[in-house]
Amino acid sequence: MALDTNTNACNTNKMPLSDAKLRSLKAADRPIKVSDSGGLHILVTPNGSKLWRLAYRFQGKQKLLALGSYPDVSLRDARLARDGAKDMLEQGEDPSHARKMEKRRARVAAGHTFRSVADDWFDGQKARWVASYADRLRRRLDDDLLREFGDRPIASIEPIEVLDAIRKIEQRDAIEMARRVLQMASAIFRHGVATSSCPRDPTADIRGALRAAPTPRRRAALKATELPEFVKRLEAYDGEPLTRLALKLVLHTFVRTHELRFAEWSEFEGLDGEEPPWRIPAGRMKMRREHLVPLAPEVVVTLQEIRKLAGRSQFLFPAPTRSRVISENTMLFALYRMGYHSRATVHGFRATASTILNEHQFNRDWIEAQLAHAEGSVRSIYNAAEWLPGRREMLKWWSSYLASLLSVPADHLR
Repeated sequence: MALDTNTNACNTNKMPLSDAKLRSLKAADRPIKVSDSGGLHILVTPNGSKLWRLAYRFQGKQKLLALGSYPDVSLRDARLARDGAKDMLEQGEDPSHARKMEKRRARVAAGHTFRSVADDWFDGQKARWVASYADRLRRRLDDDLLREFGDRPIASIEPIEVLDAIRKIEQRDAIEMARRVLQMASAIFRHGVATSSCPRDPTADIRGALRAAPTPRRRAALKATELPEFVKRLEAYDGEPLTRLALKLVLHTFVRTHELRFAEWSEFEGLDGEEPPWRIPAGRMKMRREHLVPLAPEVVVTLQEIRKLAGRSQFLFPAPTRSRVISENTMLFALYRMGYHSRATVHGFRATASTILNEHQFNRDWIEAQLAHAEGSVRSIYNAAEWLPGRREMLKWWSSYLASLLSVPADHLR
C-alpha cells in the first residue's frame, strides 16, 4: 500500500493526525490533503467538508477508497477501516470492489421481501414437481411461512423468528410437517443467499431445537383371518357407492391412495380385451416410474360400475373438491363407518396383500414389482416389464381369492 502522490490537492502535515488537528483544519480556495499514515488522509474541500480517503495500490494500479466524512467517521474509525482494507489487500482482495459488492447486496436485500424470494424459488422449482405435489407445497408455503414473514425484508428475519413459526406448527402436533416446513424455509433462504437477497440461511441455527418426532407407528393392516368379514362388510356398505368401489379397487390392486384418487380413464387400455392394463404415469408414482397394473376380470367389472357413476368425468373418482377428486380421507372415513377405526387403513391393504401372497409362495419379485417398490437399479426397471405375465397371473389369483371370501368361512382360509 502506498500514499497517493498524484493529486491536485495541496498536501500538508506529514505527522499523524489528531482530533485537535482535525478540528482546526480550515477550508481554502482549493482542496487540502492532510495525511495520517498508511495511505489514510483527510481531504478538506473548499466548501468545508472533511472527507476521509485511503490511497492504495492494487495489481499495480493506484486506487482511492472513500471512508466517509469527519466527524461522522472519527479518526479511530477511519484508522480501523484502513487496517481492514490492509487485511483485504494481504488476502488479494480489492477493498473498493468489496465495498461496491457490499453496497450492492444491501441495495438488493432492501428491495426483497420474503414473499418475493419465496415466489421466485417456487416458480423455479415447480417444473420438477407433479401438479398435486406443487399444490400441496404452495398451500404449505402460503399457510405456514408467508402468513408469518410475507412482506418482511428477507434479510431482516432472525433465527428465533423462524423457530417461533415452526413452534406454532409443532403445537398442532404436526411434528413431521414442522420438519418439512423448516426444510422449505431453508431452501428459500438459500435461494435468497444465491441471489444476494439475504446474507445467510437463519434456519441453520435452529435445526437442533425442533421437537423429536415420535416413533412412527405401523399402519394398521388386516390379517388374513379378518378379510372375510371385511369383504362382506364392504359389499354391504351403504355409504357413497363410488367410495365403496374405490375401496374395492384399491383392495384388488393394492396401489397407493394417491395413485388411485387421481386415476383417469385415459390410463386404462383395452378394457374390452382379455388382458387390459392400467398404466399409471410416472408423475403420480412415488418412485417416479411408470407402473403397469394387470387387471383381473373382477377388476374390469368394478371399473365398469365406476364408469356408470363417474359419468363423463376424466377422473374415476370425481368430487367437488379443490383437487376435483375424492379427498385423502374419503376412503379412510368409510373404513371408520364400517367399524375399522384403528383396525385398518387404506395403505394397510398393501401389507395385507403382500403377506398373503408371500404365504402362498408367489414369486417375491412379482410382489415387490406390483407394490412398485424399486431397488434403484437398472435390473429393477427392466424386470418390472419382464415380470408382467407373472404379475398378471398373481393378480387374477388375488381377485379370485378375495371373491371367494364372501362364501368361505374364516377358519378355512389359512
